[in-house]
Amino acid sequence: MQQSGTDFKKVLGNKEVLALAFGAMIGWGWIVLTGGWVTSAGSMGAIIAMALGSVAIIFIGLCYAELASTYPFEGGALIFSFKAMGHFPSFICTWALILGYFSVVAFEAVALPTVFDNLIPHYQHVFLYNIGGFDLYLTWVLIGMIGAVIVTFLNYFGIEQASVFQTIVTVIIVVIGAIFFVGALIMGHSSNLEPLFNHADNHHFFSPAIAGIFSVLIMVPFLFVGFDVIPQSASEINLPPVKIGKVLIISVVAAMLFYCGVTFAVGFVLKPSLINANLLTTPQAMQAVFGGHKIGFQLMILAGIAGIVTSWNAFFIGGSRAIYALAKAKMLPSFLAYIHPKHKTPTRAILLMGLATVIAPLLGRPALVWFVDAGSLAIVIAYLLVCISFVILRFKYPNVERPFRLKKGLVIGILGIIGSAILIVMYLPFSPAALIKQEWVIFAVWVLFGLFLYAVARVKFGTKESKVVIDKLIGDK
Repeated sequence: MQQSGTDFKKVLGNKEVLALAFGAMIGWGWIVLTGGWVTSAGSMGAIIAMALGSVAIIFIGLCYAELASTYPFEGGALIFSFKAMGHFPSFICTWALILGYFSVVAFEAVALPTVFDNLIPHYQHVFLYNIGGFDLYLTWVLIGMIGAVIVTFLNYFGIEQASVFQTIVTVIIVVIGAIFFVGALIMGHSSNLEPLFNHADNHHFFSPAIAGIFSVLIMVPFLFVGFDVIPQSASEINLPPVKIGKVLIISVVAAMLFYCGVTFAVGFVLKPSLINANLLTTPQAMQAVFGGHKIGFQLMILAGIAGIVTSWNAFFIGGSRAIYALAKAKMLPSFLAYIHPKHKTPTRAILLMGLATVIAPLLGRPALVWFVDAGSLAIVIAYLLVCISFVILRFKYPNVERPFRLKKGLVIGILGIIGSAILIVMYLPFSPAALIKQEWVIFAVWVLFGLFLYAVARVKFGTKESKVVIDKLIGDK
């Protein structure tokens, strides 16, 4: 298969790709949000929400797996949606994904100084201002900014170094997670799981128990965004196309088991009275596994830092490749379509990601939830467009070679569309998990900014050049 259009080096093998996707999905959220999941929905309600969301993500992931093996080129969703629906839908799909990627790296830039709140008490000095009820200090901001600079330059100098680092740190997360789960089974008790379902505030359309489950379900797309980093970096993957699809699905299933396992372990080992949405519940549960010794808490914080780093690193890779792909396809300013001649990385796109990440800590801790929800809506919109593209391509190009061809593919594609649509509905105003004003502002500003950039690029390049670029990239596909 011709791949003369790509400018990247193929350096990622099985374990690097799996670590990239799994590490992207396992960030800091399972450390800081688990208490909120259990208090909102109950122990069983939280697990059901995670499982239901995971099933929807698996159907979406299956669509991605076939498409990624069929079109193993940088850009991923851009290529799929362009071949299926054309110029503007492909921009919308990719731009929405990029907001998801930006939301994750911004989340991690805010999460990192939050970790230090638990490691180094009273380190916050030089008051700046109050935002959303949170007092922001210069030392807190600087921790996030320094982390952003380190991750930016790690990616700037080559994907080999970034992928080796990703693999090592992902192993640390898996080992500590396994210790936690086994320890919880030994030290916990089934009585701690009560109540199985918690009742959220009543809602006009849903029962309180269902509303509680929805409040957790709304976060699932954000937690699982990461497997789509594989198609974004496909030109750097040194695997047969069929294996790309298989590794993608393995990563999604592994993340599902991890999240459900952690949620169960927290509910099994901690009494309900000890679970507080405002505390770091997972480290608290790990401390209980270690018989109350502080070492358990600190070990889980270490896993949380590892999760921040793997997710941060992976989304720098995915986001920068998506920006590069849009620019190369003449849908963003062309100066972003630059590959460093020595490092073979899209350095200008990486620096743009770095700039946005450095700014994020200035929004303070309330931005954690804002980024989660606004980014999640963008992600599921992109997922919907990818699943629609999957179904269209099955009809439009029935004879194209599909190395990872799904049995009952149309059924899976339709289920992916339905799952994505249901997830989108959860963010709308009549839902119990609707976005709040700040989150709609983030989403709206991103949409308007993207439409402006798209209009400028379209006036300058039109649409024909995009087709030429993409056809050259994918060859006879």
